[in-house]
Amino acid sequence: MQTRYIFLLKFVLAFTDLIFLNAAFLVAGEFTQEFFFANTGILHRHYLIVANLLWLLSGRLFYLYTQHTMEDLEDIYRATLRTTILHGVLFSMYLLLLSHGKGTDVGAFLIGFYVLLTACLVFSRLVGTYIQGLLMKHFHIRKSVAILGKNEGARSLANYFRAHERNYHFEGYLTERDDLLLTEGGEIAEATRHQFQRAIAKGIQEVYVSLPPQRIAQASVLVEEGERHCLRVKLVPDLIREDKVPYSFSVLGPVPVISVRQEPVYDIEGRFKKRLFDVLFSLLAVVFVLSWLYPIVAVLIKLESRGPVLFKQLRTGRDNKPFWCYKFRSMRINTDSDLKQATRNDGRITRIGAILRRTSLDELPQFLNVLQGHMSVVGPRPHMLKHTEQYSAIIDHYMTRQFLKPGITGWAQVNGYRGETTDPRLMERRVAHDIWYLENWTAMLDVRIVFMTIINIITGEENAH
Repeated sequence: MQTRYIFLLKFVLAFTDLIFLNAAFLVAGEFTQEFFFANTGILHRHYLIVANLLWLLSGRLFYLYTQHTMEDLEDIYRATLRTTILHGVLFSMYLLLLSHGKGTDVGAFLIGFYVLLTACLVFSRLVGTYIQGLLMKHFHIRKSVAILGKNEGARSLANYFRAHERNYHFEGYLTERDDLLLTEGGEIAEATRHQFQRAIAKGIQEVYVSLPPQRIAQASVLVEEGERHCLRVKLVPDLIREDKVPYSFSVLGPVPVISVRQEPVYDIEGRFKKRLFDVLFSLLAVVFVLSWLYPIVAVLIKLESRGPVLFKQLRTGRDNKPFWCYKFRSMRINTDSDLKQATRNDGRITRIGAILRRTSLDELPQFLNVLQGHMSVVGPRPHMLKHTEQYSAIIDHYMTRQFLKPGITGWAQVNGYRGETTDPRLMERRVAHDIWYLENWTAMLDVRIVFMTIINIITGEENAH
C-alpha cells in the first residue's frame, strides 16, 4: 500500500471510531434514562472521557491504528475485535466499581452501549472494505511490483502477488530469462538496463529478482544497478527449482522435517477456531434467517414447478469424500443436473430460481451442511463428482483444495471466480486462490471473506447466475 493512503487511513479510522464510540455512548445513555429512569447526566459528566481514553489505550495495546495493521484488512478486523473486547472489560469494571449509589442502571447502559458500538464498528468495517474496493478500482493505491526472470521461484511469487491483489499491482515479468540478466563477466547486460528503465517509466516501485542458489552472489550487482536508477531491487532465492513445490523446515524431536505445504487450519487450535466460528455463525443464520425464509421460499418454489423444495446433490468434500450438498431448488426437474453446470440464461432455471441464484439465497440450506460437519462457512466451493474427476486430470494441484472442508463462500468467490467455469485457465485461477487460502488461513481471514461476501451480495455479482 502507498504510504499516503496508509497515513490517511489510520487517522480516518481513528476519527470515525471515536465518533461512533461517543454516539453509541450518548444514545445508550438516553435509552437508559428513557426506559430505566436512570440519571445519565452522571455518565456524561464523569465517564464519557474515560470511555474515550480507554478506547485509545486498548487500540494502542493492539496496534489498531498503526501502519502495519492498516496494510491488511484482516489485521484491522482482528485488532478491532481485540480492542473492543479489552475496552468492554476495562470500562465495565471501571463503571461497576465507581458508579455505585449514583442512580444509574449500569447493566442496562453497558448492554445498550456495547450493542450499539459493535453494530457501528461492523458497519464501519463493511463500508471501509467496500470503499477500499472502489479505491483499488479507480485509483492507484496499490504497490506496483514486477519480476525479473521466470523460474519456479518467480512463478510462485507471481501467484502470491495475484492472490494479494488488494495490496499489490503485479505488472508482470520484465524479462523471462534469468540467465541473461548478467554478462559472462558478471556485469549488467544491456537488456537488463533497458528493463530497469522500462520499470521506472511504468511507475513500478519494486522489482523482484529470482535467482537459483548458485547465482545469489551476483545479486549485489543487480541491486546496485537498480539503485542507480532509483529503483528498489529485492532478491527472491529460487529454492524450489529442484522439487517444484514450496517447503518449510521444522523439527520433530531430534528429526528435521520438511513440510511441502503450510496448513494452519490443520493445527488443533486452527480446527477448533474454525469449527467454533462455523457452528456459531450457522446457528445465527438458521435461527434468524432460514427459520422464517424457508417456508416463504418453499411456497414460491412449489407454486412455480413440481418437485422438492431442496435440491440434494453429491459433491466432493474434504479428503475427496462425497457428501450430500443442500440447496434451494432453482431448476425444473431434469436429468442433466449431475452432469451439466448452470449457464447464463439456462432454460432449466425457474423464475424464482433465477432470483435465488442472483442473490445467492439458494445456498442458505448449506448452513445445515455446516452444522452437520460436512462443510464450512468459508472454504473452496464443492464441485460435482464428475467435475472433480475431470479437472483433477488436467489441472496441477487441483486435489490440494480437497484438504479443506468445502465452503458456502470462499477466497476465490469473493475475488470474482464463481459461477460457470468453461475455461480451464479460469479454473486454474480459482484453484490457485483456494490453495492460497489453505496456506494462509486465519480466523480473521474468514471474517473478512464473510464481510466481502455480504458486500458482493448487496452490490450484485456479475457471475451469479
